[in-house]
Amino acid sequence: MGFLAATGRAFLIFLEATGRLALFTGSALSHCVRPPLYPRQILRQMIDIGYYSLPVVGLTALFTGMVLALQSYSGFSRFQAEGAIATVVVLSITRELGPVLAGLMVAGRIGAAMAAEIGTMRVTEQIDALSTLSTNPYKYLVAPRLIAGLTMVPLLVIVADIIGVFGGFLVGVYRLDFNAASYINRTWEFLEPLDVISGLVKAAIFGFLIALMGCYHGYHSKGGAQGVGAATTNAVVSASIMILVWNYLITGLFFSTK
Repeated sequence: MGFLAATGRAFLIFLEATGRLALFTGSALSHCVRPPLYPRQILRQMIDIGYYSLPVVGLTALFTGMVLALQSYSGFSRFQAEGAIATVVVLSITRELGPVLAGLMVAGRIGAAMAAEIGTMRVTEQIDALSTLSTNPYKYLVAPRLIAGLTMVPLLVIVADIIGVFGGFLVGVYRLDFNAASYINRTWEFLEPLDVISGLVKAAIFGFLIALMGCYHGYHSKGGAQGVGAATTNAVVSASIMILVWNYLITGLFFSTK
């Protein structure tokens, strides 16, 4: 009976957390489409998410493309299929590695920062002060971050795709002695618009999930500095898991086998 009680208790806790997250998401989305909005807050979050995340996303994409080209060469050379390296690099970057790695990097940087900032405001009663001043916390704190995450992560992924493919080009031409024109032609030959579009759709959803998890855990944090630390950790972990889960779901939607 003890095992059944523990299982039921965990299941009820899971349902409670799911319901609380669903209510938070619905309320946040409604405030994203209803005026008034705060353009300065939205612009501030766009700069923080987009511009300041460029270095880490760019470096991640560059070395991912370079390593992918090297690994592809070491594997394909066993089957005399070195000519497919350019195709593998561009498809892997645009479909999967670009959006997923950019999302994970942004989750580690931005998700933690959002949870820490909003969590600190919660435990120091600044959110209650906003309500006292007739400022809706959802509109002032949550909605700008959701809008910025939804719009800026796809732009980061576009940059990551370009830099990642360029990293593969550098290794292919200057390390593996491929012809530059032939490498570029192979890259363009097999790249289709759906490959890029699917990656951008993933990026938009990932950006929304990162901002949502950061805001949610920060908004419901409690217990002082220890609670803020737990909220920060939970925001990064939950955002990373959600990215991987939704990556599979979206991939199945766009590239399902019949």
